[in-house]
Order: sequence, then C-alpha cells, then structure tokens
Amino acid sequence: MGPHVPADPRRPVAFEAAGGDGPPARDAVPVVFYDTTLRDGAQQVGVSLSPADKLRVLQRLADFGLDYVEGGWPGSNPKDVEFFRQASRLPLGPTRLVAFGATRRAGAAAGDDPGLRALLEAGAPAVCVVGKSWGLHVREALRTTPDENLAMIVDTVRHLKAGGREVLYDAEHFFDGAAEDAGYALATVEAAAAAGADWIVLCDTNGGSLPAAIARWTERVALAVRTPIGIHTHDDGGLGVAGALAALEAGATQVQGTINGYGERCGNANLCSLLACVALKLRRPFRAAAHLPELTALSRFVSEVCNLPPAPGAPYVGRNAFAHKGGIHVSAILRNTATYEHVPPEAVGNSREVVVSELAGGSNLEYKFRDLGLDWVTPEGRRLVLARIKDLEFEGYQFEGAEASFELLARRVLHRLRPFFETVGYSVAVARRSGPAAEVEATVKVSVGGRVFHTAADGDGPVNALDRALRRALDDPYPEIRDMRLADYKVRVIDGREGTASRVRVLIGTDSPAGYWTTVGVSDNILDASWKALCDSFDFGLLRMRMGVGEAGGAEGAGSPRAESGPAGSEVEAGA
Repeated sequence: MGPHVPADPRRPVAFEAAGGDGPPARDAVPVVFYDTTLRDGAQQVGVSLSPADKLRVLQRLADFGLDYVEGGWPGSNPKDVEFFRQASRLPLGPTRLVAFGATRRAGAAAGDDPGLRALLEAGAPAVCVVGKSWGLHVREALRTTPDENLAMIVDTVRHLKAGGREVLYDAEHFFDGAAEDAGYALATVEAAAAAGADWIVLCDTNGGSLPAAIARWTERVALAVRTPIGIHTHDDGGLGVAGALAALEAGATQVQGTINGYGERCGNANLCSLLACVALKLRRPFRAAAHLPELTALSRFVSEVCNLPPAPGAPYVGRNAFAHKGGIHVSAILRNTATYEHVPPEAVGNSREVVVSELAGGSNLEYKFRDLGLDWVTPEGRRLVLARIKDLEFEGYQFEGAEASFELLARRVLHRLRPFFETVGYSVAVARRSGPAAEVEATVKVSVGGRVFHTAADGDGPVNALDRALRRALDDPYPEIRDMRLADYKVRVIDGREGTASRVRVLIGTDSPAGYWTTVGVSDNILDASWKALCDSFDFGLLRMRMGVGEAGGAEGAGSPRAESGPAGSEVEAGA
C-alpha cells in the first residue's frame, strides 16, 4: 500500500469510489460497448491467437461485463469455426457473442453465399456484416455497380434477420465515402436500416477522419435513420479514441474497439481508454461500469495472452500513466494528487508510482521512503541516498525499472541492511567441444556469516550457470531461494560507440510467492553486470521473505544470516 495522500477536493465523496468527476446525469443515455479484440485485434502484426486463447479472452471480457464480443470470421478459417463451436458452451451471461462476415457476393443470391451460410452455422446470437459505403471500394474492390452494392446490403441483412439473428451493419469507410459522395454513403446506411438492421455502425476504417467530421456525419445519420448508431474507429491518425468520443456525443450509443487498441496497421480505438473516458469524463452509464477498477488487470491479461508487452505509456492502464518523475510534480502530489493526476489511479485499478532518478528531488525520496515504510529517514539521509543515486546513474544505472535495487541501495547507504551473503569470487568457463552447443560451467564462492560456500554448476549459458551455482551455494543457509525464479533477463548497451567494449545495463526480473521484483547491474563486462543484478535479486528476495512483504522498513540489522549458518571461516564444498 502506498503512502496516504490527501483526497482530491474536486471529486464529490459519493462518487469518489467510482473515480468520477461527479454523479452520472439522470438522463444520460447508456453506452453499449462492443469488443472486437478477437477479430480486429488479432489482425495486429505479431499477434496469433489459438482457439484456446480466444476462449480465455472471451470469458474474461464477458466477466468484465462488455455487451458484445466479436469472436471472429467463421467463413474465413477453420480456427474460427472451432472457436465458435466451443464458445457456445461458455457461461457468458448477458454478453452477446458476435460472428463477423461480409455482404453477399455480387451477382449471387444471399441463400447461396457460403460466407453467410457460415455466419448462421456459427450459432452466435448476433452477426456483424460489413458493407461498402465508399464508391471507390464499390468500383475497385467489389468491381460492381452502386445499385448492385445496395442490393447486396439489403439482401444480406434480410437473409440474416430471417435466420433469427441480431444484425449489426458495419458501414465500412463511411466517412471517406461521405466525403466523396454524401448521397450515396447515406443511401447505403438507409438501405441497411430499411432491411431491418438492428444497429448501423459508422466506420472510420482508414483511421484518418477528424473528430469534428465524425461528429457532423454521425448527427446527419441519426436524423436519416431511426436505427441505433454505433461507431468504429481506427487509430491511423492518432484520433481513434477522440473520434469515437465525438460520435458518442453526437448521438451514437454503441462504441466498438479493442483492448489495448490492438489492430491492423496503427490499431483500433483503445477500448480501455474509451471505457475510462465514458465513465469518468462523459459520465455516461454502461453495464460494465462497476468493473472499472478491474480495467488495468484486464489490459494486462489480454497483453499476456497476445504475447505482447504492456505499453508503459498507455492512458489509464499503463505503468507510467500515474508515474511521477520530476521533483516539482512529486512535491505537489504529496500535497494534493489532483495537481498532476486527472483521475485517481485506483478508479481504473492502476497505482501511483514515484520514480527515483537523477532528476528526482527530496520529495521523490520522501514519497518512496513512505511507500517502503522508511518514514524515519531524515532529510540528511535522503540527501545521502540522492547523492549516491546520481553518482550511480552517471555510471549508467537506472532505478526507474529496478525498484528492488533502489530499496537495497537506500538501506545500504543508511546502514540499515547487513548483507545476506558476500561475494568472495566467481568464474565462468565456456568450452566448445563436440556437439552443437558450447559447454558452460560457473564456479561461485560466497561467504555467509563467515562460512564460505564454494559451488559449481553447468548451465545453458553463462548467466544461467551463474544462477545455478549461486543457488547451490545459498541453498543450505537460505532454503527460501528455492521459491525464487528468474523470470526475465534484459541487456541494454548504454553507449554503443565502444562496440563490444561498451558498458551494458542488465535488468533481472524475479518471481516468487512473495511477489515480483526487478534488479539492475551495470558494468563494462556483461557477466559482471549480470552478477550484480543477480546478487541484488537474491538479497531483495531474502529481505522480503524474512522480514515480510511491506514490513521491512526501518529494521535494524535486517537480513542478518541465521545463527546456524556454520562456524566462522568454515568452507563447504556443495557440488561440482
């Protein structure tokens, strides 16, 4: 838990728990949320979802409370056919599963179209079909006439309605089409509405329309048809969320997007941002509003399933969304968080972070020390820690992504941490003999309370061998390390002008039942940098486990080795 900070006086107490700027207006029209992560989002370069992956995401989106989830295009690939077969067994509650497809082919009957047949056979209660609104696409992509395109729209919607489905009509490239020929673009959505479509969704497929244009055309469509209107925007111009919000304010009541903004080219409108903006800015009601504090967890879950790293700068849900680095900023938020935060981070399940770096001031350290339970540190102590940080960052260290190394540094400078172990020495031998891979052996010698442990281990590489050898050395005095797992390893060249002699920064992420932490090491030698980060990782893990999570602050002599570590000066050979 972070330190207490004063409440934001701008937010009424009754609504503060929801994180909004005030209670929703009584006459506010509810917003319907439509997710297309499993179809549009899966078209992002680098994303490949198995049917099992899609089923996991579908269930999570349904549990979150989204109204519609588009599962895929069952007529395009066997994987989506299998997904829809299994999805019918999931307990989705009020969430409606949607199958996606396109209007019938030119010159063919809707009943004979294999794509429409696959849509109905998918068994989803709702279908979304995309049709052309732009003359350029009618001429060049479909290679048919404007009248035939209108007939394709009408026949398709009627056929799917006759099949008992809720039908959403996606007016592809609507805004580009309206700019070229407003009369024809409007005729396409009027045709879909007259045929019985349940929703008319205006699409900014190329992602280049300005919000003002989207608002203007949304208002015109709302006057032309009585069918509810949705909005589907892309982010090619960096305006996906802005365009969607403009449409909602102009009369649309459904908004489509993807979690984390995943999608083809520059992506779709980011549904995480839209959910937060609709709740906290527009203050419009929607079914999933009660789950808004789970938004950050949802974002990170989807990024994990898609095997993409979470974007640190993502609005609302990114790690940096509520991170403060400048000393003036931190000084202000210690007095009132509203000075540099537009909403409370807890409203979206995120957390405030104060970064310690060479740009930090005393306020940054004051906040961090409170967060670590080190409230007792004096201004002089903070000055000493800050001076040491600036010295190390000049050498190439960065503590912004290595909170564990920062805490260890502070405790060492303040003489409030006895080392769990001390390095006597280490060596790594790499030999190329027979076989496809090199043989690697690391030898480690460490001292624990005067008792020396000398071990060796093979590994898949030099760092893996060091990790194994150090674990063997510490296993007897500290059996807790068996629960620590090296989960991430990154190397960054600090300045590449020296070529292979360049200084490197190594970050090691460690996972355990006590949590996840990151440590850093810097050196001209990649193995030495790795060793420093590795030792910090074990030191911090032992500190956390032995003192208890969140309880280590200010403990004198925290981390002293167990009395039974062995007599001073003894040496243990623990494996070769």
